[in-house]
Amino acid sequence: MKKISWVTHPQYDIPLPKNHKFTSSKFSDLYNELKRIRLIDFAEIFIPEKASVSDLIVAHEERYITKIINGSLEGFEERRLGLKWSPELANRSFLAVNGTLLTAMKAIENGIACHIAGGTHHSHYNFGSGYCVFNDLAYTSIQLINKNLVKKILIFDCDVHQGDGTASILEKNDNVFTCSIHCKNNFPARKSISDFDVELEDNLDSAQYLNVLNYTLKECINRFKPDLVLYDAGVDIHINDELGKLKVDDDGLKTRDETVLNYFKTLSIPIATVIGGGYSKNNSELAQRHSSVFKAAKNIFL
Repeated sequence: MKKISWVTHPQYDIPLPKNHKFTSSKFSDLYNELKRIRLIDFAEIFIPEKASVSDLIVAHEERYITKIINGSLEGFEERRLGLKWSPELANRSFLAVNGTLLTAMKAIENGIACHIAGGTHHSHYNFGSGYCVFNDLAYTSIQLINKNLVKKILIFDCDVHQGDGTASILEKNDNVFTCSIHCKNNFPARKSISDFDVELEDNLDSAQYLNVLNYTLKECINRFKPDLVLYDAGVDIHINDELGKLKVDDDGLKTRDETVLNYFKTLSIPIATVIGGGYSKNNSELAQRHSSVFKAAKNIFL
């Protein structure tokens, strides 16, 4: 039986205070949900190794990387990151960037691959922000192009928040096209300039959102012909998300993921998925939402 490549690591979870907005167990919660619904039967699991400092400097300042290793962030840097430094956080950050890189390499081989993490798109060249330490999307894009595995990459970011760090790091990189469909009146307050920004008003419902999505997919391909797509399938567009401001329901989320995967499959362009943002006090609900893109991958590729 053909299987879909999944990438994960048992050390992705991090210790955080109980009422933190970021669900520190979301990665193992999602993995357990995918096991519960037997989707894991259709998957082949891969485990990434940690990125080295020399790997990471293609996308990040060495001084900043060293601060993450040593836990020497200043108070304002930790506040901007939104996460308290811990050895587990540092370890996870070096693993997860290579997790997305490995996912992308498996997608190039097989047409599809899914990372049970990733989408840390608020991380900039020399600072972390919005719960994002290192930028896996920018890092993966630069590494793949440097290794001559692909020539052109589309980052298709459907997280409700703008991929500001990704846009900033890749601003002068003509081999990567950054597209961000995000809520205009949401984090970050100061937006970067992506190659294609699609700003959404608050309270958009599923039908309205899907109309924008379909237009954006076509427009991206009209402007840019990628060899690979990195898809940030953030679920914070959901009506019940704590940080979202949109009104996309379960069916809308499901249709979004199926539409994106089907669109690029039809064009025979490999696609690697990352889970992006999602915020809820109910861990099992959040895991169910994040499982959407994995269900879509099975439905469309198997």
